[in-house]
Amino acid sequence: MKYFTVEIGGRPIACFRSEDQEDAEHFFEAEDFREDLTILLSDGKPLWDGRAALNLREANAAEKGEVDQAYEFDADLQTEADDEFVVFLVPVTDPADDSDDE
Repeated sequence: MKYFTVEIGGRPIACFRSEDQEDAEHFFEAEDFREDLTILLSDGKPLWDGRAALNLREANAAEKGEVDQAYEFDADLQTEADDEFVVFLVPVTDPADDSDDE
């Protein structure tokens, strides 16, 4: 597995694992993922305004560590090492989430 980081306007926002560059680019370019970036909030503002530059690059050691730690502490016991999920590197809230938990 390789690790990739998504940057918005030069700021690292999210990191994930993928089999290779091609698979990572497919995920990165997916309409659903990009739509999520316009819905999810950080500091009360959408992560992406739909105009700022999006960039995909290989993750650095610290970002890889964040992903590994997320897998280690994932409460879903069905999650396996090959499963993919995104780890946000900034605080994120989902306005559609009705829970009061922060």
